[in-house]
Amino acid sequence: MAERKYFGTDGVRGKVGTFPITPEFALKLGWAAGKVLATQGSRKVLIGKDTRISGYMLESALEAGLAAAGLSAAFIGPMPTPAVAYLTRTFRAEAGIVISASHNPYWDNGIKFFSNKGTKLPDDVEQAIEAMLEQPMDCVESAELGRASRISDAAGRYIEFCKSTFPAALSLENYKIVVDCANGATYHIAPNVLRELGAEVIEIGTKPNGLNINEKCGATDIHALREIVLQSKADVGLAYDGDGDRLIMIDHLGNAVDGDQILFIIAREALRAGKLSGGVVGTLMSNMALEVALKQLSIPFVRANVGDRYVLEKMEEHGWKFGGENSGHIIILDKNSTGDGIIASLEVLAAMVQQRMSLNELASAVKLFPQVLINVRFSGGANPLEHDSVKAIAAQVEKELDGNGRILLRKSGTEPLIRVMVECADAELAQQSAERIAEAVKRI
Repeated sequence: MAERKYFGTDGVRGKVGTFPITPEFALKLGWAAGKVLATQGSRKVLIGKDTRISGYMLESALEAGLAAAGLSAAFIGPMPTPAVAYLTRTFRAEAGIVISASHNPYWDNGIKFFSNKGTKLPDDVEQAIEAMLEQPMDCVESAELGRASRISDAAGRYIEFCKSTFPAALSLENYKIVVDCANGATYHIAPNVLRELGAEVIEIGTKPNGLNINEKCGATDIHALREIVLQSKADVGLAYDGDGDRLIMIDHLGNAVDGDQILFIIAREALRAGKLSGGVVGTLMSNMALEVALKQLSIPFVRANVGDRYVLEKMEEHGWKFGGENSGHIIILDKNSTGDGIIASLEVLAAMVQQRMSLNELASAVKLFPQVLINVRFSGGANPLEHDSVKAIAAQVEKELDGNGRILLRKSGTEPLIRVMVECADAELAQQSAERIAEAVKRI
């Protein structure tokens, strides 16, 4: 596969005002995508965004580029990433564009594309767009130019879709739920979904001002959510990130329930209901406790590289419908084509109602193993992990863990760091083992 110049694993991302997140580049990217996509179908592209102030600038630039290439843009306003994937499919659009940097601070932004099937663009299409970016920009004849329009009922459509995934026979009446929308794209969606399903809702992080997205709130900072769950004696707390594709939960006792535990609860409920076909995909960072708990239920489990793109690839390869990351990206393929925080939370809430169990009881089957991560800085071109002495110590530690823990050694993709991770049921043993391997790496 050819090396990409602009597209990372999740579209184009960076600091606003610094290349490539500039109005000039967004204009050219809209044009290049339009030229590649204009060869097929409806000639309409949906554009959604999160709540960052830079979204206005970038959507205008993208729309102008698309119009110059002969494609029409339909704006759907602030909308969760998974909503854009869903609406792209239902409107039979050529593609969907999301302007978001997910859980990053407001000064970052990104642009990513969905295909007409609501999935990430195939590699060959991304490569064709990159090749087109190298060409001089032109403009179609005036009669062929794209138009801009706004879809005013997009939020209502997505709210109804989310509700349709919750069993019709169940209700959230008698449940008090605190929801933290990270001042991001779910702010006008998630509270309405939960209220319309009968819950009493306390909302935080639902007053976006363009600058406060993910700031001391949401899935990456659950302190405020935990406090309000305990103060209000709520049944459960839900934290989404800025673009609504990840979820972390808080039980009534204030404990965090992460993506690994959420994935287990959803898979076990599907097994109970006789709706589980195949197994579950996690990542190299998924806690070993998830693997152990699934094994006890004879549910197959495989690990993908870190990143929802790789989780989805592995799910499709096996024909399985459940996958996710401990960070809270949960993909339920028979519901949506990408990670969806709201839909994942509805799956867990349905299990709570169905089983008449608290989130704490449901999550207790996955007692997360203590995980120790040590970053070791190194210089020079040689990879310390290839050194015989490091391999010997790692093999020795692996033998001592005796199947009751695991080690993960990897070179950082962005810095000269070796990441040493050890997890096992015994916290002290995990710490000692990680330190031994880290010392061996330092000696190289």
